[in-house]
Amino acid sequence: MNYQKILTNGDKFLKTNNIKSSKIDSELLLSKVLKKNREEILTNLNNKIDEKKFNEFSHYLFRRKKKEPIAYILGFKYFWKYYFYVNKSVLIPRPDTEHIVEETLKYIPVNKSINILDIGTGSGCIIISILNERRKCKATAIDISNKAIKIAKTNAKLHHLENKIKFIHMDIDKHNSNKYDLILSNPPYIKNIELSRLDDDIKCFEPKLALRGGLDGYEEIKKVIRKSSELLKERGKLIIEIGKGQKEQTLIFLKKNGFYTNKICKDFSGKDRCIVSTKINK
Repeated sequence: MNYQKILTNGDKFLKTNNIKSSKIDSELLLSKVLKKNREEILTNLNNKIDEKKFNEFSHYLFRRKKKEPIAYILGFKYFWKYYFYVNKSVLIPRPDTEHIVEETLKYIPVNKSINILDIGTGSGCIIISILNERRKCKATAIDISNKAIKIAKTNAKLHHLENKIKFIHMDIDKHNSNKYDLILSNPPYIKNIELSRLDDDIKCFEPKLALRGGLDGYEEIKKVIRKSSELLKERGKLIIEIGKGQKEQTLIFLKKNGFYTNKICKDFSGKDRCIVSTKINK
């Protein structure tokens, strides 16, 4: 069977099973099997595939049919400008989270060295993307999941930043250190009751620990803000991601904890996505 036939069949199979991205997913899975980029495959559609590789491709198709995210099957995800290893231990990086990176880079001059804390680092995609472009900075990255920390360390090594980032397996409430210039966080912010309403590829595969925001969705947001008030230097910045409809309450929490709000950033769909604030005296 040639590439054209296998891609057509793969697309049809996934589409029949309600996978919206059936065409590109089929191409990406064949790319994984053949260890070739999509462009090379699409320009050589008459090339044949052997039985062993066909069976491997079929195996991946059935995993995708069950709604397993394509990033977990491929084992990687692109974020900002970079490649990151991912598995079921970490949340898959989303394009909307790139706004944290974009805003952070605005506040750090290229040649400046500052001390950064990343709370709930997950795959490490946020802090690694930033340090890739601000090489004089140093960082600490914390996560309550030891499995996530292992993936983040792997990604730091991939990007030659293992000596720039200190990874700690710990609940942020227990972290005490010298003051930071900047704190970043994409905390869990989904209400517990809403977890069951998420799409199958999220609720059945992505780590609940990285999604569950408590009864009201603010449990981890409050924790991050409260702890950031302790750990930030005066005039230090906190950049935090929020969910839909969480802006007003988060602004109240920030003010109560001694923060001045500098900016509210919208995501690609126009929803409030992250808040930039400054620690001031209460």
